[in-house]
Amino acid sequence: MKEHIAACVQIAIKPNNIKENTDKVCHWMEKAAKEHEAELLLFPESITTGFTPNMPKEAFYELLPESVESHTTEVRKLCKELKVHLVYPIYERGSEKGEILNSSLLIDDQGQILGNYRKTHPFPTERQWTTAGTETAVIETKLGKIGMIICYDGDFPELSRVLTLKGAEIITRPSALLRSFDIWELTNKGRAYDNHVYLLGANAVGPDAGDNYYFGHSMIVSPIAQILGQARGTEEIVSAKLDPNPIKNVSYGTRSPMIFDHVEDRNVDAYKEILTEGTCAFEPAKRIPYQKK
Repeated sequence: MKEHIAACVQIAIKPNNIKENTDKVCHWMEKAAKEHEAELLLFPESITTGFTPNMPKEAFYELLPESVESHTTEVRKLCKELKVHLVYPIYERGSEKGEILNSSLLIDDQGQILGNYRKTHPFPTERQWTTAGTETAVIETKLGKIGMIICYDGDFPELSRVLTLKGAEIITRPSALLRSFDIWELTNKGRAYDNHVYLLGANAVGPDAGDNYYFGHSMIVSPIAQILGQARGTEEIVSAKLDPNPIKNVSYGTRSPMIFDHVEDRNVDAYKEILTEGTCAFEPAKRIPYQKK
């Protein structure tokens, strides 16, 4: 990984207005590149529409552009002009009629789409209109190896661990998280510290079409669980310089050497039963099944 500045950009959207939201994304991309000198930009989950569409699934499918390429023309052009990498989270049409995927695209500084991760853990409410993906994504870029998750994915330690084992140095987590700030901070710090990776979490701010109000507080967390940058509950950019050699000291502000590695130090013989389906010992208020391919 090379030293670079990463930025989380949290902006309020106009629900289901893809053109207006795309124009606003472009404006804030320019702002992040010029004011923060950022080379890696991350926007919140479903940035072109908002998280909850509040319309029939069939109507939402028809609202979405026919292809990822047509959905990203403007931002890909701007990535090349600004020489930035962009993590661009959108809803996209699936390969089958009526199928909708919650996706996160990685676009490089030449305007090329390097990767497309489809959310593997849709939130229960979201399962009404989205289909779960099944593939993980770690993309090698000029900046470093970037692993991709989306929002609720961050609650599942196994997913981020797989990305780490595949070489991820940075994990990006675009989100539209409605639970408490404590949960947001805990899971971001946990996934970063579990795996000694940088965690970039861009959370939505403002309302969506379902009248859900998001609290923002996007953050950048170091591989030793230090918050390097944290936004407020308004439209804002937060950025930090990512050090390519971040785990030499056991804590920030000290010179005491770090002598452990959570990835190497795993006792994998104790995890033989991890790939077993199950349920929590306690019962939630309601269970909503996945729409699986």
